[in-house]
Amino acid sequence: MSKKILLVLNTDPPPRLGRLTGRTRILHTDASSLAEHLPHADVLLVWDFTSRAVRDAWPGEGPRPRWVHTASAGVDHLMCPELAASDTLVTNARGVFDQPIAEYVAALVLSWAKDLPQTGELQRAHEWRHRETQRVAGTRAVVVGSGPIGQAIVGTLGALGITAALVGRTPRSGIHGPDDLDRLLSRADWVIAAAPLTETTYGMFDARRFGIMQPSARFINVGRGPLVVEDALVEALSRQWIAGAALDVFDREPLPPDDPLWDVPGLVVSPHMSGDTVGWRDELGAQFVELYELWEAGKPLPNVVDKKRGYVPGH
Repeated sequence: MSKKILLVLNTDPPPRLGRLTGRTRILHTDASSLAEHLPHADVLLVWDFTSRAVRDAWPGEGPRPRWVHTASAGVDHLMCPELAASDTLVTNARGVFDQPIAEYVAALVLSWAKDLPQTGELQRAHEWRHRETQRVAGTRAVVVGSGPIGQAIVGTLGALGITAALVGRTPRSGIHGPDDLDRLLSRADWVIAAAPLTETTYGMFDARRFGIMQPSARFINVGRGPLVVEDALVEALSRQWIAGAALDVFDREPLPPDDPLWDVPGLVVSPHMSGDTVGWRDELGAQFVELYELWEAGKPLPNVVDKKRGYVPGH
């Protein structure tokens, strides 16, 4: 029996695929040659999860891989109508980033509440200025996105004594539906976007939603960049409709050096790093190897994406 062909859409450093070496034919490609190699591959590993090359190459002629795995939680960068309509299985890296992102959100909340940015500024200025800070226990958060990342955020904030409401696509036990979102936003001290990018979530945080929030509220996006209308967020901060915001994801990535978002007062800009802890690439590689061995054995895979919805459905 001929070896299966695993095609890897690469970025540096490449994945460490350990046990697959020697028993699977592994081919590496970049965006420029992806379309050429797709018809010959059984499996596609989208290791370069920032690339949109799959969307461009997939509609071409010839056979397509039976399984596509992306080393990311989001799948909007690779999903195109032709892939969505195909029989190809799509999986994601669900589970790797949940707790790191939750810790990142908690760090932002504590940093704001305890005024750590100004403490650093005053230290650099050699200025002793006593201040009072905010207690986070007893405050309220709303987390939009009821998948594992959103659930981890709720659990971590809960450990700090923050009452966190979780909002998902459909209401169910412990999860609010979209109809409750505006009411929850109007009462929240912390608003966290952790939803996948779909037709219904695109641009959901717009001028109207920022206007609903309390003037003391702070907003964090660790989901997908286009969840937020960035111009509306800038206006909300400049008009002090909200007290502050942090973006870890953006419409354009990497954010250009001359982008005005860098200099918006009250906005924390971080380079899509909320889930990337020491050793995260090794975790992604190990996860894929485990999935590959299940696939090779003909067993059901976890993390299967509903290609119409654009995410892994909850239970």
